[in-house]
Amino acid sequence: MTTSTRGAARTPAVLVLEDGRTFRGRAYGAVGETFGEAVFSTGMTGYQETLTDPSYHRQVVVMTAPHVGNTGVNDEDPESARIWVSGYVVRDPARTPSNWRAKRSLDEELERQGVVGISGIDTRALTRHLRERGAMRVGIFSGEAIADEATLLAKVQAAPQMKGANLSAEVATKEPYVVPAIGEKKFTVAAVDLGIKGMTPQRMAERGIEVHVLPATATAEDVYAVNPDGVFFSNGPGDPATADHPVSVMRAVLERKTPLFGICFGNQILGRALGFGTYKLKYGHRGINQPVQDRTTGKVEVTAHNHGFAVDAPLDKVSETPYGRAEVSHVCLNDNVVEGLQLLDQPAFSVQYHPEAAAGPHDAAYLFDRFVSLMEAERA
Repeated sequence: MTTSTRGAARTPAVLVLEDGRTFRGRAYGAVGETFGEAVFSTGMTGYQETLTDPSYHRQVVVMTAPHVGNTGVNDEDPESARIWVSGYVVRDPARTPSNWRAKRSLDEELERQGVVGISGIDTRALTRHLRERGAMRVGIFSGEAIADEATLLAKVQAAPQMKGANLSAEVATKEPYVVPAIGEKKFTVAAVDLGIKGMTPQRMAERGIEVHVLPATATAEDVYAVNPDGVFFSNGPGDPATADHPVSVMRAVLERKTPLFGICFGNQILGRALGFGTYKLKYGHRGINQPVQDRTTGKVEVTAHNHGFAVDAPLDKVSETPYGRAEVSHVCLNDNVVEGLQLLDQPAFSVQYHPEAAAGPHDAAYLFDRFVSLMEAERA
């Protein structure tokens, strides 16, 4: 529940974690109350892309960078048509935006879209708490929503958890649409939207791919109705253990040996399709500074991440699956979490991070070229 109130920066606000830890600050954006899973992002730029990433649906994002909002908000950088975060937590919001593309301030945009936030709290202490205790449910309350702490804590503890949440259909397109190839059309790709970011079909279009974006409820028949040269499964929110329908569609694609590429949630879907399990990370990977090694080349990349779940696949051996041999192709150098999978006997691969990375870094952009190469080889 939110209510928009001018002068929110002077309105008191309180953040309550499900374990009872409380932080007091000032309202930022809309005034009211909101709930979600508290997670932290280590990116020092790209906050507009973070806010509009559908993968953040039902999450309250804590920014570890202390100063947020100095470039304001523009109309070119959103990754979707709206802000998806449930709430926003910053330490030191910019008083006045300064950028030639800015149309309005960040707090004005949060207020306009009804996103409840809080500022003026020690986000470093909050981040350390989440690292030690793990991601957990949280509520932000401001204005008339503030009550005694016992009442607020009971509300937080009654909110739904992220584990077991099936959210892709809530953020995906309801109707198919097409992103045309830029220049000469070379390939057609069917992209299953599980929470796709706008820059993903753009990166494919730049490579001469006509992208048919399909709803999360699309069937295998819907996928092949567009006569694709390749199939793509996008990022998205929620627990991959609930994604039985996308897994069944991906298995149909694997059976036909069509070139396949998955990002983030798509990587977890591939993991499940191959017979691997998934699990919830303690506090996840979120930010644009995560080191990943491409084990196929040995190259280390700085990459953009947003995931709270991961694939449970062996790092030290090639696995036998119903679709041939599979191996872990990418690994996070911070904690050895699986960051990519590839099949060795047919053209299919995925990564857990975001090679489209509109705010940067762009170390992993070559993965779209790798997808193109698979389609070229299949055509040849």
